[in-house]
Amino acid sequence: ATAPPDRHTRPQHAAPPIYAHNSHTTVCSASARLGFSLSFGDDRPSPDYANAKFILLISAHLETGHYFNPHAQRIIEAKNNGARIAVVDTRLSNTSTHADRWISPWPGSEGAMLLAVARLLLTSGRVDKDFMRRWTNWADCLASKDPEGPQTLERYLELLAEEYAEYTPEYAMVECQIEEGTIEYLADRIAEAGSAFTSHLWRSTAAGNLGGWQVARILMLLHSLSGSVGTKGGLNPNSWDKFVPKPSLNPPPNSRWNERLWPKEWPLAHYEMSFLLPHLLREQDSKIDVYFTRVYNPVWTNPDGCSWIEMFEHASRIGCHVALTPTWNETAQWADYVLPMGLAPERHDVMSQETHAATWIGFRQPVKREYGRLEGANPQTTLGYNPGEVWEEAEFWIALTHAIDPDGSLGIARYFESPDRPGEPSTMHEYRSAVFGTVPGPSASAGQPG
Repeated sequence: ATAPPDRHTRPQHAAPPIYAHNSHTTVCSASARLGFSLSFGDDRPSPDYANAKFILLISAHLETGHYFNPHAQRIIEAKNNGARIAVVDTRLSNTSTHADRWISPWPGSEGAMLLAVARLLLTSGRVDKDFMRRWTNWADCLASKDPEGPQTLERYLELLAEEYAEYTPEYAMVECQIEEGTIEYLADRIAEAGSAFTSHLWRSTAAGNLGGWQVARILMLLHSLSGSVGTKGGLNPNSWDKFVPKPSLNPPPNSRWNERLWPKEWPLAHYEMSFLLPHLLREQDSKIDVYFTRVYNPVWTNPDGCSWIEMFEHASRIGCHVALTPTWNETAQWADYVLPMGLAPERHDVMSQETHAATWIGFRQPVKREYGRLEGANPQTTLGYNPGEVWEEAEFWIALTHAIDPDGSLGIARYFESPDRPGEPSTMHEYRSAVFGTVPGPSASAGQPG
């Protein structure tokens, strides 16, 4: 089993025929991802802050950390250009201090607050009917809920308003413990912005409360009512603004079910039940022979860290624990092997994130290794060029794959085999060349300096 792979080393994890990725996603962002997935297919949003007229942030975590911090620049630029910002956060965060309106509701009541905004937009007739008619499944819903009534969008919007009739501004004031006029303010700003309304939700109430995934769905309802999905200044699916290159040769989908991650007791789980791993091993009386924690500190991250310590302490549960980490941490101290992995300047890394409404791709290289190459050396690996014993993770996985399958009889080494040296591991130059060979555009100029 392994902790979460990034999207560019995932083929190296997927070569064995069983899904064994145990990650922190379930306690991090799985709830919000579910809500977005059910609404528009992608599991995360990509806000076009730069062109937005109104920005609604459900917590400021993304804008002050994670890999979304470039958003901060675009949010402030939008504000300087006249956009208004509302931040929904129980804390007075850094982003809250830049908001036109800071809203601090009772934790867990955010869904009720957003439904009150949706109801007000519906009852006041401030809805983008053209968008709703074209891009939502209102007709299917109406045929199911009111088959004898008129099959019109107007009738659907009427029923929708009736569905949320109890969510009045007065109700929200009491339920959410917010100031008078808050619901009206949000509805007015969304209506004014129209298709240039954008938002973000990642953790916050989605991760911290039972049913938090519904908040993402309600947020998407507001975007549907305002016609601000896939528009300039609106909200994109993240796949529109992120490119994930892959080698031309990839392992097939996993063929074996893993009940240590996907137990039958939770058939509707949207992500692996990774935070339950110690409990599942104990209840199933099962064992993991080798467990890698990769840039993952479950003893610290998960709410019951002591259960993880107990699991790591018993060889009957974890045969061998290998911590791939650039830092010493609470989980590394329970590892049989601690293998230092490189930080950003110590590894090759393909980058593409939904930082704004455009698609881009970047490439990082290990600094000392590249410096050695420019000085006339011929480095074949990062090991020996990085400080100490720091290795590059992608090279490690490729080397490990060939050590497990030295003659290719298991059928996994071939996915990381040199195209010019049959039977030998591919180098980073060969592997990354194969990855970038699938990228339209940059391949022609990739060899040019600058």
